[in-house]
Amino acid sequence: MVCGSEQTERQYLDGLKAWQRNPAVSVKVLNKHRSPSQLVKFAEDCRDRYPGEFDEVWCLFDVDQFQDVADAASRARRSRINVAVSNPCFELWLLLHFTRHRAHLASYDEVVPLLRKHLPAYDKSALRFADYRERVGDACENAKALDPTGEDVSRNPSTGVWRLVEKIMSR
Repeated sequence: MVCGSEQTERQYLDGLKAWQRNPAVSVKVLNKHRSPSQLVKFAEDCRDRYPGEFDEVWCLFDVDQFQDVADAASRARRSRINVAVSNPCFELWLLLHFTRHRAHLASYDEVVPLLRKHLPAYDKSALRFADYRERVGDACENAKALDPTGEDVSRNPSTGVWRLVEKIMSR
């Protein structure tokens, strides 16, 4: 898995991996904020550099302010790389652990206050997976209600993170 953020996604996925006790899952995070196209390119390079090492390759990224999301998702599909896109941001996925939110969200700045209604101490740089663990199934169901395919990168709000989470939990 390749993530574009420095903290949040990695902390969540590491927590999920530890909870599921799944040693087959590896998380690689780029330490610099990169565009979705750059993440897909990095994932392609990693996969090609180590042929046969990975059963699946995933990129996680947000829509945020990026203009290349649709192009990156299309390139990833052509390259057989899975994507889990959150529109507008990964914090939507976190919010869906607590509520079935359906209204448009313009940005991270709109999502975080909603998340803090459920987790007043939410801190992007210090995510505690234990805050979400018991509600992972709810988040998957709520995300599927927004986008049953998990692949519509233009729908707001939506997130395809549920597809990756279900893969990790099924292994």
